[in-house]
Amino acid sequence: MKLYSYLTGPDDETFCKRVCAKLNDGWELYGNPTLTFDGKNVIAGQAVVKVVDGKFHNEINLKQM
Repeated sequence: MKLYSYLTGPDDETFCKRVCAKLNDGWELYGNPTLTFDGKNVIAGQAVVKVVDGKFHNEINLKQM
């Protein structure tokens, strides 16, 4: 099955480390990163996908994948 997650947060080192952690855990980038401005901070977003064994069900914990 293919899993999808969309990471968002302030465009800073912490956000980049979250994306790096996903990549090093077998996730792959999906599409281009996004940026927006909330009036105070630049907010970044990046979609990631991962193919794993099994069949999808709503109880899957994407943080543990």
